[in-house]
This record gives sequence, structure tokens and C-alpha cells, in this order.
Amino acid sequence: MKKVHPEFAFQSRELEGQIEGTLGDPPNRKNYDMMVQALVSEYANGDGLDDVNLMAFALVDRIRFTDPKGLIREAYDYEGGDPAKVFAMANCDGDDEGRAMYAAICDNHPELARQAIVTAFLYKNQARWEDDDQSLDQLAKDDEGDDDELDESAAGDDFTQLFDQDGGDRE
Repeated sequence: MKKVHPEFAFQSRELEGQIEGTLGDPPNRKNYDMMVQALVSEYANGDGLDDVNLMAFALVDRIRFTDPKGLIREAYDYEGGDPAKVFAMANCDGDDEGRAMYAAICDNHPELARQAIVTAFLYKNQARWEDDDQSLDQLAKDDEGDDDELDESAAGDDFTQLFDQDGGDRE
């Protein structure tokens, strides 16, 4: 299992949420297919929003990955990396519109396309990578406990001055 950049992990989870939200409950494949077709058409025409998840959404059902190990290595760096190298690790050769979309996003939005391709790869290959544990238990594990200085039941000065009948020293 390889660790990936936290932003790629986040984008992959977001893509999963968008796909599940579009499919709905119960799943409506017709709505999903219409959404994907609209995105593919927009990107194939050289248009489309500059959004990693929408681009990955358009790619996810049409893209084929030719170098999974290379894509895992590319997932370590979100901002850097060589887009042309990533473009060579995948393709959309299944249909004409998919090829047109892939060529258009690679030409018009190389950095964004690189991120979208890696995001789509991570979404489709979730067993190949792991995310940093961001759970509260893990975050608290290395906590020094310096917040324990104040007694949790004791009221702070700012709070007690709110109820000071004499007005006390106010600033």
C-alpha cells in the first residue's frame, strides 16, 4: 500500500461522493449517464469547468490506465509532476468522443488534466493506496496535553466578568 498526497485522497473521496450522489438511491443509471455524457461533450468541445472532480467524473467511465505503478508514484505529489508523463500512462481509446475529450483536456488544461487522471485512477483503484489517518483518535495520539492547564469546571475571567455586579475594571 502506498501513501498518496492528502489532496489526491480528498479529491478521490469527493469524486466518490459525486458519483454516488448523481446515481442516487435507488441508483438511477439514466441520470448518471446523462450527466457523464454532458460532461464528456463539454470537455471534448474544449469547454468545461476548470474543476478536478468534474473532469475526473467525465473520465472515470472511459479512461483506461496503462501504467498503474507509475500513476501511484504520481499520486505522491499533487501540485508538481509532469503532465505529459501522466498522459502517457492512460488513454480513452474506447470511442471517438472519449478520445476527443482526452485530447482536449490534455491540450487545454494540462495541470488540471494530470490531477483529474490521477484522481480517477485512485477512485477506481482504492485497494492500491492508503490515506493518512485523520481520525480524531489519531490526531490526539501525539497531543502533548497542554490544554489540561485549566480546570474544565473552572470559569475563566472573561466569563465571570460578564456577571460582575460592580462592573469591575473594564477596558
